[in-house]
Amino acid sequence: MTKKSVVVVDDSAVMRALVRKHLLDDGRFTVVGEAADPYEARDVIKRTNPDVLTLDVEMPRMDGLSFLEKIMRLRPLPVVMFSTETHKGSVAAIEALSIGAIDCIGKPTATSPDTILSLAERVYVASNARVPGGNGPVSKPPSEFQWNGRVVLIGASTGGVDALERLLAGYPANCPPTLITQHMPETFLESFSDRLAKRVEPDVALARDGEVLLQGMVRIAPGGDCHLGIVKRSDRLSSRLTPGKKVSGHRPSVDMLYRSAAGFAGQCVAVQLTGMGRDGAHGMLDLRKAGAHTIAQDESSSVVYGMPRVAAEIGGVEQVLPLDKIAAAILEKSSNRKNNPSGVKRS
Repeated sequence: MTKKSVVVVDDSAVMRALVRKHLLDDGRFTVVGEAADPYEARDVIKRTNPDVLTLDVEMPRMDGLSFLEKIMRLRPLPVVMFSTETHKGSVAAIEALSIGAIDCIGKPTATSPDTILSLAERVYVASNARVPGGNGPVSKPPSEFQWNGRVVLIGASTGGVDALERLLAGYPANCPPTLITQHMPETFLESFSDRLAKRVEPDVALARDGEVLLQGMVRIAPGGDCHLGIVKRSDRLSSRLTPGKKVSGHRPSVDMLYRSAAGFAGQCVAVQLTGMGRDGAHGMLDLRKAGAHTIAQDESSSVVYGMPRVAAEIGGVEQVLPLDKIAAAILEKSSNRKNNPSGVKRS
């Protein structure tokens, strides 16, 4: 097995040594360079061309988020943030994931001493991820949209923070009701929801049990011990939070979201975005068989082409599209305007 090359960037020599030890002890890595700040890191990266980078947030001369932004703009490569600033629920973690980091891990602390134990596996996963570094421009919402009653169900995992932000940027304020299951720790989800709410036109919030789904709403699975689903009562669709064990390796699970809509699949558009594994693939297949329209993100725009790939391979996908085309496709399928489904005015 070819070992993955890593550059470790941290202003603490002690922390760099700790990261290096854990990666080398794992056996799947070679540490080809270290740097104490982004300026040193720039030169090391040019010289070593690593497969993956670990990056601190708080550093002298330039902070890690600013450096991450430069990396993603000038020389995209997989990055794992490893910092006290990316502990559970931090705004910095969501910012990093939105910029393009593959993962965020908190440094060991007195209250969370074991975070280092997952470092090697998560860096290895990141080293195999694809950093698109060139998605098309963010779609603009249509000037007009007339809803036909269809609801939208979206599943995402690794790479989903940026993908969802870009997709929802193409939604108008009166978008079709949309439920999202994003694989993410419970404590990150509130920061993620708050970030989206400030950046897109629809009303974005964490899902609440029993909330009637109305036009203009986007609701995100809150995680914890519950799965997000959808239920129909007296011809009204509502969100449903159901306690339960992990399904397809996850809680919340995309399969659970899709399967909850099996009884009214013809009213649904299901979308499978970037992510590792196969969660959602079989649920999407069931929805397609029952009459839902199904869309998967294509390989070239996916950070990890796992969840959408499996869904397509087993026959669950009608359309495979690049990320920048998905919002328009959703709106077309959920619009009642036959000749101009997206509602965009034509000259």
